[in-house]
Order: sequence, then C-alpha cells, then structure tokens
Amino acid sequence: MTKYIFVTGGVVSGLGKGITAASLGRLLKARGLKVAAQKLDPYINVDPGTMSPYQHGEVYVTEDGAETDLDLGHYERFIDEDLNKYSNLTTGKVYWNVLNKERRGEYLGSTVQVIPHVTSEIKNFVYNVGKHSDADVVITEIGGTIGDIESQPFIEATRQISLEVGRENSLFIHVTLVPYLHGSDEHKTKPTQHSVKELQGMGVNPNIIILRCDEPLEKPIFDKISLFCNVKKDCVIENITLPNLYEAPLMLEKSNFSSVVCRELGIKAPMPDLSEWTEMVDRIKSRPYKVRIGLVGKYVALHDAYLSVAEALRHAGYYLNTHVKIEWIDSEQITDENVSEKLKDIDGLIVPGGFGGRGIEGMVSSVRFARENNIPFFGICLGMQIAVIEYSRNVAGIKDANSGEFDENCKNKVIDFMPGQSNEVAKGGTLRLGAYPCEIVQGTTMYRCYGKKSISERHRHRYEFNNDYRKVLSDSGLTLSGLSPDGNLVETVEITDRPFYVGVQYHPEFKSRPNKPHPLFSGFVGASLAYGKNK
Repeated sequence: MTKYIFVTGGVVSGLGKGITAASLGRLLKARGLKVAAQKLDPYINVDPGTMSPYQHGEVYVTEDGAETDLDLGHYERFIDEDLNKYSNLTTGKVYWNVLNKERRGEYLGSTVQVIPHVTSEIKNFVYNVGKHSDADVVITEIGGTIGDIESQPFIEATRQISLEVGRENSLFIHVTLVPYLHGSDEHKTKPTQHSVKELQGMGVNPNIIILRCDEPLEKPIFDKISLFCNVKKDCVIENITLPNLYEAPLMLEKSNFSSVVCRELGIKAPMPDLSEWTEMVDRIKSRPYKVRIGLVGKYVALHDAYLSVAEALRHAGYYLNTHVKIEWIDSEQITDENVSEKLKDIDGLIVPGGFGGRGIEGMVSSVRFARENNIPFFGICLGMQIAVIEYSRNVAGIKDANSGEFDENCKNKVIDFMPGQSNEVAKGGTLRLGAYPCEIVQGTTMYRCYGKKSISERHRHRYEFNNDYRKVLSDSGLTLSGLSPDGNLVETVEITDRPFYVGVQYHPEFKSRPNKPHPLFSGFVGASLAYGKNK
C-alpha cells in the first residue's frame, strides 16, 4: 500500500520544509523506492500563474503544463522525477472545484461545508498523486505555518487520511525553529513546544520533529523536545543551515533520517546508495575555476524570481568544476551610456524570462553590448525575444522593431501574439504551457549542445517570433536553429559562428538537475569560462 508522509512547519515560515521534503525524497529514492511529491498551498489564487514574482518568486512549470509553486522545482531537482498537475493544490483550486461541483448538482440536497466537502476534495487530490504515479511513498508538504487560519482545512484533511490509511501507512514530520538567544547564550525549545501543541490540538501528533538551527544543538535540547513533544528520542533530528542546499540529504542522513522514516512506516528497504550524490557534493566544495555571469532582469531584488535559472547555472558549474558567481543586474538601471561600465566584469550574459515593458530597453542595451563584444549570451523566453528585437534594430536595420507586448501600436512587431492569444484572453492558465517538441537544425550551436535533432522542453509564454520577419532576419545572419515539428513556430535563434549566442523561447532551467546539468547551461557556462580565461 502507498505510504503517505506529511511535512508541516511551525514557529515561522521559510524554515526549509520544501528542502526537507525534497531531501527525504532523494534519500528514499536512493533506497530503491518510487517517490512522488506534492505541495498544498493555502492561498486563494487558483495557481501562482498571475502572481507577481515579488510576491511569490518564480512560477515552476511541470511537463503537463501546470503552473506551480517553486518548491516543486526543489522536488524535481532532488528526486529527479517529473511531477504533474496533481503535484500542487491551492485553496483557490479546492474551492473552485467544490463550487463547480455544487453548480452541477453533484451535492444536490446537501449543505456544502468545509467538512466533509472541502476536506474530501483535498483528500482526493492527495490520493490521486499516488495513483497516477504508482508511487511507493507520497510526500506532501503543507504550505504556511501551523496556526494559520487558511491552512486548517489541509491539516484536517491529512488527519482524515491518516485515519483512513492507518497509522502504519502515514507519517507526520514537523519542521520548527530552535532560536538561539545571544543575550543568554542558549537555544530555546519553547517555540517548538508551542507549535507541536498547536498541531496536537488539531488532532495531529507529529512522528518526527526536524529542528532548524544555525548552530549545532546540545544533547539536552533533543531530550527535552522528545519528552515535552511526545516523540521518540531518535525522531528529533537536527537541520543546520548549510552553505549549499544539496548537502541537506547527507546532513539529515547522518541522523539516520531515512532509517527512522522507514522504521516508523514499516518499510523494508536497503540502505541508501548516496555515492553519486556524495561525489557531487564533494565536487561542489572543490571547484578550482571561477566565472562571472551577469543576470540582467527586472526582478533581481528577489532572487527567488529566477530560482531555477540560478540553480541551472550552478549545476553547470558543478559539472565543469567551476564556481559560478552570479552578478544580479537590474535592467532598469542600464542605458546605452552606462552599459559598458555595468557589464565590464562579466564573462557571460543571461537574460531570463519575464512579462511587461518595464526594464526592456536596458535588456536590449545589454544584449547589444554582448553581441558587439563577442561575450557569450543566453536568452530564455523573454531573453530570446529581446535578442530578436535587438538584432532586428541594429543588424537587420528595422529601427522601430519591438514586441506587441511592449508597444501594441508598433509598425514592426518582430515579436507578437501566438495564434489564439490576445489581450482579451483571460490571464490565468491560458499561456502556452508545458512540454512541446522542437526540431534542431544540424550544424548549429543548439545541435552541438544537445547532440540530437529532436528535443522536448517546457514553455510558458504568450508571445512568439513573428514569422513575417523570418526571411529578413535570416538573410541578415540570424540562424533560426530550432523549429516546431510542423515548422510553424520559431523556438530558438542563434548566431552560429559565435562560441555561444543562443536564445530559446522555452525554459530549459526547469529540466536541469544538480547531477545532470542541462546541456544548454553547460554549453553557456563553458563558453563563458573560456571567454573569461582569454580576456
């Protein structure tokens, strides 16, 4: 029978529930188990697709096109399993489904209530992820902090699931903060005690407590929490803040985390084989080279807005024994006059995705500087569109070239709406989303990186390369190196005679893994490293 693990958080938010869940997934997979992961988010948005990156960070897109929480990126990177639409559920989606069922008459005669109707919707979602992935273990992270009003239906639903599947098939892990008071030079357990008491008051007794701390804890801390929170002594596990998040599974396993989980769930599985992961972490710690990558974007004040891009750059660095130093550069602060000063120290330029016209001209100036100075360039989604606009203006001679997104009255929209898209289309969940195939032209940088002709990558965009400008841009030297199988959509562009100058309409960062970097990021970081050495 499928085993269900629920990860909750207490005291404060941002303790690393997602990393804890992802680390456990990696450890259980290393024991030979099939693992699925999901996130339950208490906000009322149906999904994070329309939320500002400043509010929520990046939107992570699954293979089947679900717009999800960024924690799913951690799950995929650690567990190396493709997640799906059953992997992220919000309060908004729950009530959307319940109200639609009520309107269709599925509850005819009943008063629709939080219990049982809302909790049943949550339970069905949790059960579905196990059914559709055929998983041995389903790890479910519950967003927010215990005590939040909006997360109560999720806690109640997981309590009911535990009762339905049996205590031997369900497990609760509670992540809490153990603060250190410098005035008295001691760690304090009371916040954890209060958080566990709050959870117990909702009918849930945690089996394992993960203690987030910045410094090692003294043994009496573990004994005290075990006694006051009613858990076994070896079920109180330390989680120290680490310099690199990929060390987390190894650090937690030193406390026999996966062994304790397997024992509590009655799972018989071999010890985890972490040799590949350990080798990767050792390589991370001993990288002899350095490379500076300038990331020019409009959301750089919050690095989580570009989380997967940053991680994919680091993955390539691990593979190339290179420390990738990301220079976070606000595109609104760049002009034609200061671009050389702003970008003078970088070895490579990356322009990631985004929406809206703010900061666009600074991106155009940056891409022009990279192109004219042979600096390796990588444009992703919006970054590819910026590259097309810049090339059109400054090489192909289309001086007013722009995107319909930034200037709907522009005469030369080299980037415009995809078929079926318009300003009248509802904003939520209507972009081109999920995995689509692409055919690569041989003899290009794209082909050199991938080593094959047919690929599949994840998309999230509403605008595309305008086919009316294919000939003029091709004739002026821009290579259309990747097309949809029917040839109708331009998916990638490049300047082929450069070491690396590539723009892609899709989001390759979503498929990069710490032990399996994405080939485009490896190609870009490798070219940037060579450029830096030859400066």
